[in-house]
Amino acid sequence: MVRFSARALVTGAFTIALSTPIGGALAATTPAAPPAGKAEELNPQTRKDLEQSMRGEAFANASYLLYAAQAQRENLPSVARLFERTAEVEFGEHFKEEAALSGLVRGDAEHLRDAIKGETYESQTMYPGFADQAKAAGDTEAADRFAEIARDEGTHAQAFETALRAVESGTGTVPASPQVKPEEVPQGPPAVSAEQTKRDLDTAMHGEALAYAKYRLYAENAKDPAVARLFRGNADVERREHLAEEAKLAGFVGTTSDNLKTAIAGERYESQTMYPTFAKRATAAGDTEAADRFSHNAEDEAGHARAFQQALDRLQP
Repeated sequence: MVRFSARALVTGAFTIALSTPIGGALAATTPAAPPAGKAEELNPQTRKDLEQSMRGEAFANASYLLYAAQAQRENLPSVARLFERTAEVEFGEHFKEEAALSGLVRGDAEHLRDAIKGETYESQTMYPGFADQAKAAGDTEAADRFAEIARDEGTHAQAFETALRAVESGTGTVPASPQVKPEEVPQGPPAVSAEQTKRDLDTAMHGEALAYAKYRLYAENAKDPAVARLFRGNADVERREHLAEEAKLAGFVGTTSDNLKTAIAGERYESQTMYPTFAKRATAAGDTEAADRFSHNAEDEAGHARAFQQALDRLQP
């Protein structure tokens, strides 16, 4: 939840921290998966820091795309492009490189098992609990949405289970990709009132963003084209439907000026506090490659903060 906490310190609302180099086109890299066993050699704290930063990078990726759409609605195409390029850097460089260090990419069967575990937890535990809490707090629209998403996630888990049986047995058919119903998320106030509902929406959005990033990565590395299509389709549902619906309820998107301020606050937190702390701990643990990656990301984030500040300065009179 690093990105949420960083923004809350400044705005008291839902948060993200963001990353993009200054100016020009941004090139996203696709690092190779680490050798088998490499991830197991990491210090437990380094592993935890990698997981936390991956969660934040995934959330920034999804949030930037929402912010880019708002900038387009305000007829600010250059700012929209900045958000879009940065969103891809968050996934294509930072998330992927951290995923490689953590050993996230393994194989189709392992990826399907991971997806089943996550979807089952969300459908049977997380979302039903959120729905009950929202209903008790009087946030009926959120309660209905949580319940609906729980049903969706249950369906996704079943599809992944069927795919896993097909992959492991070599027989059967991988289910077709689900159909996404994209949700627009324009600037607007929250549609919920209870603080607990707001916290649950934040947790849910972070979870959907992480699922989107992981499924997108799993699709890119899938050996079976049908499994790749299944992961891509589910990734789209997680971001363009579930996360978007939750973001709308949360009043997550502000004006482009406000969104830039949020980005700047998050970038500065990551560049000045989070990544330097992670790098220091990784160095002390002897995880030099992770330490170098964290330090590199800290430098990136400082430049990103400057880029967003420059964009904000151009908007303000």
